[in-house]
Amino acid sequence: GPQPSISNSEGDLLFLLDSSGSVSYYEFSRVKEFMWDLLQPFTFGPKDVQTSIIHISTMPTMEFPFDRYLSSGALQQAIRDTQQLMGDTNTGKALSYAKEKLFSDEAGARPDVPKVLVWVTDGFSTDDISEPMQLLKDMGVTVFIVSTGRGNYLELSAAASQPPEKHLHFVDVDDLPIITKELRDAILDVIQANQLHAVDITSSSFRLIWPELLSQETGYYTLEYAPTDDLARKRTKQVSGAHTSLMLSNLAPETTYEVALIPESNVHYFPPQTTRVTTLAEEISPAQVLISESGPHSFHVSWAPTLDSVIGYQILYGPLPGNSVKLLEVDGKHNSTVVENLAPNTTYLVTVTAVYKSGKEKSLSAKACTQEEGSKVRHLRFEDMGPNTLKASWDSADGKVLGYRVRCRRQTGPSSVISVSPQIHSVLLTDLASGTTNKVCVKPVYKNQPGKGLCRMVHMQPATEAQGYKHRQRA
Repeated sequence: GPQPSISNSEGDLLFLLDSSGSVSYYEFSRVKEFMWDLLQPFTFGPKDVQTSIIHISTMPTMEFPFDRYLSSGALQQAIRDTQQLMGDTNTGKALSYAKEKLFSDEAGARPDVPKVLVWVTDGFSTDDISEPMQLLKDMGVTVFIVSTGRGNYLELSAAASQPPEKHLHFVDVDDLPIITKELRDAILDVIQANQLHAVDITSSSFRLIWPELLSQETGYYTLEYAPTDDLARKRTKQVSGAHTSLMLSNLAPETTYEVALIPESNVHYFPPQTTRVTTLAEEISPAQVLISESGPHSFHVSWAPTLDSVIGYQILYGPLPGNSVKLLEVDGKHNSTVVENLAPNTTYLVTVTAVYKSGKEKSLSAKACTQEEGSKVRHLRFEDMGPNTLKASWDSADGKVLGYRVRCRRQTGPSSVISVSPQIHSVLLTDLASGTTNKVCVKPVYKNQPGKGLCRMVHMQPATEAQGYKHRQRA
């Protein structure tokens, strides 16, 4: 699905795409989908992310330079239009080409921004990759490898940046979506490492992280932030030079904030760092209301989700039909309550309203039914009626019973359910194997809900020889 937009991430991201004849057309198309899924949340431009593709084939070929496509739509179309070249799998030549040509001004690469290489391969190469890959890493390029085949683990783990568990993935081509978020987060760690950026973004808060520039002794940081469309509402916070993060809360949902970090040093000058962060849309609570544990005079109400932006819940409840309504108030940290002192065998309308810190309110309703008072079967008893047969009898339940449901769970053989009219208070249970223990439950049925059942275990005596019968052998 659509991902939250990732802005203020500056880096040059190169895809090394296996376009040789060892890759099927289906695999090639799946890898293109994976590339776009990986890139889709980023923003592109000379101050954001730039990307390029090199084909691995007999001779390396650049599909497009870094500075060609600077919008999501144009880049997505360019990836879709990328055609497989076939040929040999000369990965070493492609790596050398990337070092000499691509991470250069003529290919649109930028000096002093993080460089990332993502190599998607079926694990096979016809030439040596170790030396050209090491030269790229010596230039400061971070190398991620995604192997969709049975590549040599030792060779690929040596080629990827360290540690391999963070930079090397083995996955079937159909399972590429499984690693998309993990790989994207690892790339973000690289391209955001040396600049102010936001993490843990919610509808009302985000955490700012920045590189360690100062210390407790050398200065402090001033943080300024304001909504982009109302910069006059700027707020300021100061933290000591020992900090590298700060949580900003009580923010408006779906709002873009301009943030500036100003290092105040008494030793060196550090230029301010800026970023732009958009909070998420406000989650709706409650999204669901559940009624459980219903009795004659009470039921349990629960709801979800519980959000930090909610300060409290109001539970309104009243019988249907009717105009009388009562109110319960619950703290915003809780997600359930018990409604008590209710009338039996009555339908109630329950409305849960979330009250947000912003003053907004969201409501959701559900119906709940209390049970008949004394709606339980009493005095379940059994009478032996011959081989493998019992008679189960019970006293009637209170209230307007529509009937009774008798369930027999046999130790051996199938379970059975018998429904009888409200005037009948006994049934015959047959096919009960001798020597077995069986569970019998009787439950009254009412108009709005079943009543409470009564269950008992009943043991069938083992079969014995009939008295007075002697087995005679034939002469």
